[in-house]
Amino acid sequence: MKIDKNTVRAPEIGRLWFNSPPLSMRQLRGRVVLIDFWDYTCLNCIRTLPYIKEWHARYADKGLTVIGVHSPEFLFARYESNVERGIEEFGLTYPVVVDSNMELWQAFANRYWPSKYLIDANGYLRYAHFGEGAYRETEENIQELLREIHPDLTLPKLLDPLRDTDRQGAVCYQPSPELYLGHRRGRIGNAGEFIEDQPADYSHSGELRDAISTPTVAGRLRATTWNRPLKLHPIPPAKVEEKKHASPSVTLLPRSIL
Repeated sequence: MKIDKNTVRAPEIGRLWFNSPPLSMRQLRGRVVLIDFWDYTCLNCIRTLPYIKEWHARYADKGLTVIGVHSPEFLFARYESNVERGIEEFGLTYPVVVDSNMELWQAFANRYWPSKYLIDANGYLRYAHFGEGAYRETEENIQELLREIHPDLTLPKLLDPLRDTDRQGAVCYQPSPELYLGHRRGRIGNAGEFIEDQPADYSHSGELRDAISTPTVAGRLRATTWNRPLKLHPIPPAKVEEKKHASPSVTLLPRSIL
């Protein structure tokens, strides 16, 4: 989504930082800034990180500053030690600001994980994208804003998709690693319902219920809630065979839908 030039100023950003001393929009004038709202537990956010890391590596010395804004989806993700561990786990080297009280989330009137905002050299919002995807479009806008600063800047060709599933026209039939079932209202079709806030093994036999209201799951999962929809996370086995694109998965049994 493009935003008209010189119309919306970016708000100031944050207090507690990792990988950087505190930054301000004022001191970043003259550079393009990519703001990424994320959460280390959010699968959709995690899937965008390889692209953001690549953009940081490609354009940091050409005038781009990437800033991750960690706005927690769950209570445990507010803890700074957990955020720091997530940053290390995903190998993030660009600045990350902790937004545990959701102040930046509200300042940007943000509503989604993940969300990306591009800010031009004059401190104005120029582009936004919500959710996964649009990686090529986002990089095109990065390059466009960099060339506004230096029209003759030599830039690399746009990234090829980092995953086969990101290629245009890709048809994907993959298991869903997360399920959002509705906070204390939505239920699963397994006998005994879900076991809250602890790992459990789920299986099912016999006739399936109405999939529209009660999806059925199989696998080892953890259910969590925190003022948001119930979320089921896959729990990896102690040792996972190393394969390209291999990951733990949640199995939706036939007729089940999200």
